[in-house]
Amino acid sequence: MVAAHPLKPGRSGQTPARAMPVLVLLFLACGGEGEIEQPSPLYGQVPIDYPLQLWDQDMEGETLLRVRVTDTGQVDSVEVMESSGHAAFDSAAVDGARDLRFRPARRGGKRIQVWAKVPVHFSKRPRPDTLGLVEAG
Repeated sequence: MVAAHPLKPGRSGQTPARAMPVLVLLFLACGGEGEIEQPSPLYGQVPIDYPLQLWDQDMEGETLLRVRVTDTGQVDSVEVMESSGHAAFDSAAVDGARDLRFRPARRGGKRIQVWAKVPVHFSKRPRPDTLGLVEAG
């Protein structure tokens, strides 16, 4: 599961709340043309915004995205596979995912383009499995 948690609380006049995704990627099957070395996220990423109106309402949720990671490690396409039920979470997840960067996937040593499922979890509490992976800024 991809987890994101807020780094700063968002209130009027303060810096917007931000959520840093810790990515766990589940890749879609690609025809049996050899083993694929999956792309890995580059840490120190641009944070995904935690929508202020949902932060202030103590709302949490998860959006499941499908992203295409190019052979250069950029995301060139993002789709919502499963909505969180809140348009603001879904929009923030899509917007933030476009800025993510990865070490590209490889097959036989050659960089390739792949599709990946990326769940983004918006929570006001850090997940126990991500405490050591995300630094508050």
